[in-house]
Amino acid sequence: MRRKWWISIGGIAVIAALAGTIFLRGFDWPGSPWAAGMPIEALNGVAVYDNGPIASVSHGRNAAPDGYYFGQKWQCVEFVKRYLYQARGHKMPDGMGDAASFFDPATPPGALNERRGLVQFRQGGPDAPIAGDLIVFDGAAGFGHVAIVAAAGEDFIEIVQQNAAPPRERMALKHSGNGYLVEGRLPALGWLRVPTMQAEHVRGAAPAG
Repeated sequence: MRRKWWISIGGIAVIAALAGTIFLRGFDWPGSPWAAGMPIEALNGVAVYDNGPIASVSHGRNAAPDGYYFGQKWQCVEFVKRYLYQARGHKMPDGMGDAASFFDPATPPGALNERRGLVQFRQGGPDAPIAGDLIVFDGAAGFGHVAIVAAAGEDFIEIVQQNAAPPRERMALKHSGNGYLVEGRLPALGWLRVPTMQAEHVRGAAPAG
């Protein structure tokens, strides 16, 4: 009888341990304290990681094996720089600064933003965003927000973003007069494009012959 009693106690302990594990994992949703660093989305093989429940919290520096600095884990800037590096082979000459600073108001539309090494276009200008562009939003307490355009149609764009919910989001693209406007929760400042992508885009848009 005593042996059966100890087996019973052991069984209860195992059940309690399993229940505790299930209970904790039940809180492991994107945005929970247990989810920081968990992959929740991907674009062209580049992962988007959850930053946990507090957007302003960072989880240390992240850099490429060659030392190129991506940013603070898992902020929005870290993802776009890591994406451009891993998927597009692009390193920014100067990758420092908050998200809003990625857009340079002094750079003319279609010209090179030399600090970022990217061709820059303005919200409301004649060039619509295309897949692979880095898009910059104003707001977010003045720090701004950045994301990558995953897809673009005649009347929409779809972005992939880190440290914002949902990680994949569709926004309206309006064609007004001679310009294009992206309409989202934050006002868009413009979008930036890797120069080789821009060259390919221009070649593709050129008439045959």
